[in-house]
Amino acid sequence: MTSQRHKYEYKVNPDTAAAKVIRMVGTGNRVLELGPGPGSITRHLHGNSCRITALELDPQAIEIVTEFCEQVHSCNLNDPEWPALLGDAQKFSVIVAADVLEHLYDPWATLQKMLPLLAKDGYVVISLPHVAHNAVVACLLNEDFEYQPWGLLDRTHIRFWGIRNIQKLFDDAGFKIVEADFVVRSPEQTEFANRWRKLPGQARKALEWNRFGNVYQVVLKAVPLAADGRALQLESLAVPAPGASGFSAGARRNRLLGFFISFLSLDTRARISRFLQRLGIRH
Repeated sequence: MTSQRHKYEYKVNPDTAAAKVIRMVGTGNRVLELGPGPGSITRHLHGNSCRITALELDPQAIEIVTEFCEQVHSCNLNDPEWPALLGDAQKFSVIVAADVLEHLYDPWATLQKMLPLLAKDGYVVISLPHVAHNAVVACLLNEDFEYQPWGLLDRTHIRFWGIRNIQKLFDDAGFKIVEADFVVRSPEQTEFANRWRKLPGQARKALEWNRFGNVYQVVLKAVPLAADGRALQLESLAVPAPGASGFSAGARRNRLLGFFISFLSLDTRARISRFLQRLGIRH
């Protein structure tokens, strides 16, 4: 993906989509990562003894992520022939697409093309933004649907899904969802807090009927339809209440950091990362 794709290069918070992706991937697996960006997830998978092949578009991101991968291919995932870069013999235990499909013209076809790349007992781990979050609905009700440098309405997002649409995306591609986790944020914990507060109290109260209204991102593990495992229906799953972490000083700092980092080039971010590593600072 381009330099707009991944915007966060600091230590993974356990209550984020990245942390949930890392947990679902597991340890010691042969992984294909689509669109790793600067390797925010890749470096953790590498640390978990995974052997990684990556497909990435941005040349600067390729330079950064190469140290964590066995192979890195320059690749535009909008090119329908992208699987040919891997050769017929390569099969993977896990295919990861973390916050990637929403940037593609045809994510349905991209997901289908993952099926023949999976080894026996292989699975995909995907994270997606949830466009029906109450904060985004508030933007629509305020007639103020404006793209942002990062977050749910990232300027590079061209595809959007609600919970039912995510289910159908996997069903239509020949997968069944066997594990799912939600990143939950109240509207006040998102980048749209100010817009949420502009909504009349009665309207905010009315939005509470949607039990998925605080789901910010969905992280999924899915297997081919013929594989073992009970298929989950996302609409039947319970949604945890938003945690307090979003109000913490650390979480606010991370959101601000993510905003400012989004304006830096990948080369600048890589230099900062290497400098912090030399100082022994985890990020």
